[in-house]
Amino acid sequence: MGIFSRLSDVINSNLHAMLDKAEDPEKMIRLIIQEMEDTLVEVRSSSVRSLARKKEVQRALQSLNREATDWQAKAELAITKDREDLARGALGARNRAQEQVAGLEKELAHLDEDIARLDVDTGRLKAKLDDARARQKVIVLRQQSLSSRLRVQGQLDDRRMQDAVLRMERYEGRIDRMEAELESYDLGRHALHDEFNRMQTEDQLEAEIAELRARLGKLREQPPAPAPERS
Repeated sequence: MGIFSRLSDVINSNLHAMLDKAEDPEKMIRLIIQEMEDTLVEVRSSSVRSLARKKEVQRALQSLNREATDWQAKAELAITKDREDLARGALGARNRAQEQVAGLEKELAHLDEDIARLDVDTGRLKAKLDDARARQKVIVLRQQSLSSRLRVQGQLDDRRMQDAVLRMERYEGRIDRMEAELESYDLGRHALHDEFNRMQTEDQLEAEIAELRARLGKLREQPPAPAPERS
C-alpha cells in the first residue's frame, strides 16, 4: 500500500513531519518520491484523457450546431412551400439537436473545470516533488557527512587508544627501570652483608684453629706416663 492514497494526500502532506518520524529518513524519502512520481503519472494521464474528451465534445458540438442550423433552414423552406408538417418535423429535429448541444456544453464546462484543476494540482504536485528531491539530496549529504564523521571519530578513537597503550607501555617501562634500580641497591646491600658474614666466619674459624693448635701443643709438652711394672 502506498504512502499516499489520494492526490490531496500528496499535496497536503507535511514532508518535514513525516521525515522527522521516520526511522530511516533516506529510505522514507525514496518511497515518498516514488509515490509522488507515480501520482504525477496518474494526474497527467487524467489530464490527457480530459483533453481528448474535450476535443471530442468540441467536434460533436460543431456537428450538432451545423445540424441544428440545417434543420432550421429546412423548417423555413417547408413553411415557404406550405408544408407545415415538414416544418414541424424539421423544428423537432432542430430542437433535439439543440438539446444535445446544451448537454455537451455542460459537459464541456465541467471538462474545462477539471482540466484547470488538474493543471493546478499538477503544478503543486511538481513543486512537492521538487521539494522532496531537494530534501533527498540534503538527507543523502547529511548521511554521507555523518558516516564520514563516524569513520573519522572511529579512527581518532583508535589513535587515542593506541596512544593510551603507548603511554601505558612507557609508564610500565619506567616502573620496570625503577624496580631494577631498587633491586640493584638491594643486591649491593646483600653483597655487603655477605662479605661481613664471610669475614666473621673466617675469624671464628681462625680462632677455633688457634685454640685447637694451643691445645695440641700442651699435649705434646706433657711427659709420657711411666710404664706399668711387670710382675
